[in-house]
Amino acid sequence: MITIEEMQAMLDEIMEEFPEGLLMELNGGILLLEQVKLHEKSLNDDFFILGEYNAGGPLGRFITVYYGSFMQVYGHEPHGSIKRRLRKTLRHELRHHIESLAGVRDLDEEDAAHIARYLEKTDKL
Repeated sequence: MITIEEMQAMLDEIMEEFPEGLLMELNGGILLLEQVKLHEKSLNDDFFILGEYNAGGPLGRFITVYYGSFMQVYGHEPHGSIKRRLRKTLRHELRHHIESLAGVRDLDEEDAAHIARYLEKTDKL
């Protein structure tokens, strides 16, 4: 398992890989929080939110990454694997950001389909 400090270092390294243009108007930055966050539709305490994009309010536009959720889902994996999954999560949330700036909701629809598949699979158990 990695520490929150190690994950923050990974996050900082990964952010350097992205062109600055992708971060345009992400004025609240990227926050790494210690908490575990379950999705509101989690039926068996097994559907975790790894990261989320926030597109407004007093803090502006920002991305939150949940260290606790990552550890619940991937804490048993090696550092390299966790870093790859963190990179994938950041790409996902940055896509939300870019789509929000463009007035597009394609990824929101993909996320809704993912949630529907989870609910369907869980319903069959």
